[in-house]
Amino acid sequence: MGKAAIRIGTAMAALALAATGAPAVAGPQDAGGRAAPKTVAPLMGPRGVDALGHGRTLVTETGGTFSLVVERKHKPARVVPLGNLPTDFPPAISKGPHGTIYLLTGASGPPPEQRPSVLRGAAAPAPATTLFKWKRGWPAPKVVADISAYQKTDPDPWDQEGFPADSNPFGVLALDDGTVLVSDAAGNDLLRVWPKKGRIRTVARLMPRTVPVPAGLPDVPPPMGPLPPAGTPIVSEAVATSVTVGADGYWYVGELRGFPATPGTSQVWRIRPGSTNATCDPAHPRKGACKRYADGFTSITDLAAGPKGIYVLELSKKSWFAFEMGLPGAEEGGLFLVRDRGAMPRVRELAAGRLKNPGGVDVSDHVYVAGPLFGPGALLRLR
Repeated sequence: MGKAAIRIGTAMAALALAATGAPAVAGPQDAGGRAAPKTVAPLMGPRGVDALGHGRTLVTETGGTFSLVVERKHKPARVVPLGNLPTDFPPAISKGPHGTIYLLTGASGPPPEQRPSVLRGAAAPAPATTLFKWKRGWPAPKVVADISAYQKTDPDPWDQEGFPADSNPFGVLALDDGTVLVSDAAGNDLLRVWPKKGRIRTVARLMPRTVPVPAGLPDVPPPMGPLPPAGTPIVSEAVATSVTVGADGYWYVGELRGFPATPGTSQVWRIRPGSTNATCDPAHPRKGACKRYADGFTSITDLAAGPKGIYVLELSKKSWFAFEMGLPGAEEGGLFLVRDRGAMPRVRELAAGRLKNPGGVDVSDHVYVAGPLFGPGALLRLR
């Protein structure tokens, strides 16, 4: 379901907000006896994270706010508001060369008439699914590229829902050469944007995967239901939510996995830098410029890269759909470190049982996680 990420931004919000006041972490120690992640600063519905190092981290929050969190010795961290985007759900943020900060508005969130009428420093309302840029001293972010307009010229050839030109940009990463990578959850692809001209090229397209309907899902009311019996094979869209650059220079993309969001079917793809029109094919995962790096994850919302490997963040270990359906335990998310070990990467869970529906992760001198994705949350630092 290429619209899965849109659902995260709307239908699931009501469920998550019902848990107002719930902590971002579950307790003082994790399952292995280590200290739980430290709360750096409280935030409201945090999503995007870009760890700059030296205790400085960019974040986005529900309501469109983007800020700089500054850690201080023996004092609470400062959250310095930088500006606002014309959206209630800014999914990602990334700092590029020359102090330029790139941000996204996705397809998620309420219609414009239901948004707050006053946004501090907000740009004039632009189309949804837009890449913005901002620099210190600017009164508001400026439009770089309309992602949705591009997708109308480059529809998803494997769309399963009859909306091949849909767009919902969800992940962003500024490259050192000045271009910007954008993962489009509804378009099921990775795009590259040249900000000076607003030019866009498709880097890779993620093909759907046939997955079995998982057991244990409740009956779904119309118009979605009823669900097919457990075990029924369904062609499920990839839903590209996240992008990062590894220490090896390759580009990595993570999948949420569309309906029925079967656990263990989200993949991480490794794409040769500079590629155009590559195909990420789960039936032939070792061919071409896009190869499968790791498999077996569930509802990936973000990726980050560090010297130890690739960090994979899961919204819910039981899947985004299980969370949307209100299944017990579906609020538990996961963070995994994947180390390259040839054909079989080594995977280790971090902060097991301590993350609640996390939205973003990044790595500098520490590993930072933001969550829960909706409602009261925090920027967390792993010890």
